[in-house]
Amino acid sequence: MKLQIMRLRPEAILPERQTPGSAGYDLSACLTEDLVIEPGDCVPVSTGIALCPDRKDVVLLVYARSGLATKHGVSMANGVGVIDSDYRGEVLVPLVNRGREPFRITPGMRIAQLVVTPVLLPRTEEVQQLPDSARGAGGFGSTGA
Repeated sequence: MKLQIMRLRPEAILPERQTPGSAGYDLSACLTEDLVIEPGDCVPVSTGIALCPDRKDVVLLVYARSGLATKHGVSMANGVGVIDSDYRGEVLVPLVNRGREPFRITPGMRIAQLVVTPVLLPRTEEVQQLPDSARGAGGFGSTGA
């Protein structure tokens, strides 16, 4: 499979894997100056790139970088970003600062990771009743804590 990457600005850094075993490609902030996210604030951060996978049966998922989340309280505002295979706009990363201190993002800083994931697209069917299961409608905590 191939993932086409278009730089929207010359200072944009192309996504790259940090090790041969990395599942994700690091996304970097495309900034001309530092950006400070105050505690409690959410800011969409530019990556300066647009993407195009050569397959329609994949989704591009954007996850927080674990170090930013655990060390600084900075994570994705929407949990996981979903980039559909037919989206051609700029990849923006909505970061939220859940920490107690302002967080400074510098130009080129790695801010998120992109994981390419296959998608199953089932045929949908409306029914009047679902088949029984051992679990039934038991939800949160129904199988134990």
